[in-house]
Amino acid sequence: MKNRSSLRSLKNRPNSIVVRRHGAVFVINKADPRQKTRQS
Repeated sequence: MKNRSSLRSLKNRPNSIVVRRHGAVFVINKADPRQKTRQS
């Protein structure tokens, strides 16, 4: 999982979901797990 400062380009990809969990923003993409990222 990568730490990114900006998730805007990732949230526009197909099948991606933006989730907030305990103070951090995560992008989860089941179709392409390489794009799993977090922003704290």
